[in-house]
Amino acid sequence: MSRHGPREPRVVFGFHAVLARLRADPASVIEIFVDEARADARARDLAATAERLDVRVIRVPAKRLDGFCGGGRHQGVVARVEVKTAADSLDDVLDAVSGPALLLVLDGVTDPHNLGACLRGADVFGAHAIVIPKDRAVGVNATVAKAASGAAETVPVIAVTNLARCLRELKEAGVWIVGADAGGESLYDADLAGPIAWVLGAEGSGLRRLTRESCDRIVGIPQMGSVDSLNVAVATGVCLYATRRQRARGAR
Repeated sequence: MSRHGPREPRVVFGFHAVLARLRADPASVIEIFVDEARADARARDLAATAERLDVRVIRVPAKRLDGFCGGGRHQGVVARVEVKTAADSLDDVLDAVSGPALLLVLDGVTDPHNLGACLRGADVFGAHAIVIPKDRAVGVNATVAKAASGAAETVPVIAVTNLARCLRELKEAGVWIVGADAGGESLYDADLAGPIAWVLGAEGSGLRRLTRESCDRIVGIPQMGSVDSLNVAVATGVCLYATRRQRARGAR
């Protein structure tokens, strides 16, 4: 399964995202830039934490921070960090899993806030990795990291060139491919006990035809209201929660 070469450092901004990376892996934080006009307790605590962990803090004008973030809401703090390489492939992820794998495959999610929210759900419900296509989808950028509130530092995100081929390789590894889409069996009745890769489609368009055909099963989330569909991040949370709940009951 896909492996990556060396990657350039990326920018992380916002207090939650910077502190999460600082606490999880301080050696990967190259430097932190703080708005020179911020002298409040939050900024002082961040600077003290960084200095205690031997990470350089640089005071700069707010305009320089704006340039780093391309208009993102940085809250007066930006960090340059090394891209984590602990899990460069799905083989690495699956080798490290104890118990049934739980993966999330996102088929063409382009909104960075949605990907960030999916990362948060994946972290909360213990998904082992997120798989995304390299093309026609958003990657983990600074906006995604901020929306993820630290989850971008804890959940591996594997970008693959060919999603359909990746799904075939997962099947060969013993992982069931479960697509979340309307018209399938009810989530209430689905067997979610074994190794699973949940596959969710892009905002609005849902699963692409080839991706849908690559799934072993299609499972739908029962809806009682009048809306047509759920946001992909909300659907992610529902599917991962249902999986963990069923597995917890089966373990009793």
